[in-house]
Amino acid sequence: MVVGYDGTDFHGFQRQKGLRTVQEELERTLTNLLGHPVSIKAAGRTDTGVHAEGQVISFWTSCPIPVEKLPLALNSFLPADIVAKKATQVSPNFHPRFDATSRIYRYLIDNRPVPSALLRRFAWHIPEPLNVEAMRQAAQFLIGVHDFASFHASGSDLGSTVREMRRIVVAKGSGIIAITMEANAFLYHMARIIVGTLVEIGLGRRTPEDMRAILEARNRSVAGKTAPPHGLCLMKVKYGRRGIKEGEKGAA
Repeated sequence: MVVGYDGTDFHGFQRQKGLRTVQEELERTLTNLLGHPVSIKAAGRTDTGVHAEGQVISFWTSCPIPVEKLPLALNSFLPADIVAKKATQVSPNFHPRFDATSRIYRYLIDNRPVPSALLRRFAWHIPEPLNVEAMRQAAQFLIGVHDFASFHASGSDLGSTVREMRRIVVAKGSGIIAITMEANAFLYHMARIIVGTLVEIGLGRRTPEDMRAILEARNRSVAGKTAPPHGLCLMKVKYGRRGIKEGEKGAA
């Protein structure tokens, strides 16, 4: 099932005792709807304040509700800041995280002197003009397979810090800058540290060429600050054919 959520009022995706999380809300609502305990797996654990348009979850159910009708039924009971978008049946060995081939994140920056009241929950307001072309030049150094240790925050040990960055697009229109990143997987705070570094380059505090040295240093202390979470959104998770039931379309 593909779900979207406004992460503002959640303490992240993963269940935490005594705190409101996306996982807790989904599992509670699914359990009530389907009539049996439900435990979900997810493509990724977004942090406090991070949003999603294309988070993918999976769960087992014996409920006779047709799978294509599940999102509509679920949305009748979910809180307004979570939406079930579509659902499909997958094979028993499908895992939304380990079977994913890539993730796409988008970060929004409101780059106008006066911020939009409507974007305050979804975009980082930076009133100083940003040099978008410099940010684009710097982003190109990150394309390909690299050790992204300089963009990995402490607090999560996933072993190797090597990832494949497949594309980074820095686009601007009407004062809004959208930074779209697609990688096979992201390290803890990787997307937000990349954005924070690109912003420093856009402000002229670093040069585009500095990005190469930052990447090669493999040291978090040399990269820019971590951008705030509310500008980040998990847009889509991509899958190959593995794990998808024959005759069905992929989950995302």
